[in-house]
Amino acid sequence: MSAGAGPRLRLRVVTPRSPAVEAEAIEVSLPGTGGELGVLPGHRPLVAALGRGPLRYRTDGGEENLLVRGGFADIRPERVLVFTELGDGD
Repeated sequence: MSAGAGPRLRLRVVTPRSPAVEAEAIEVSLPGTGGELGVLPGHRPLVAALGRGPLRYRTDGGEENLLVRGGFADIRPERVLVFTELGDGD
């Protein structure tokens, strides 16, 4: 983390084939089964089931999006670990 930068989340998205994303995120938005779940650094620990939809994350370089097809997210104050399959836009 660079000097003066705020807190970050270590985001890791893992698929059955390989890791898909490893990034330092400012915020992460996940498609929970009950609706969109926003995660910021310092979030309380949570394990959440994911539905189908966009996983969005913001870094210093901008916003990135992935389409996921369910799975689980293990959320901790300093990291988000996502186990999922990537969608193909269908």
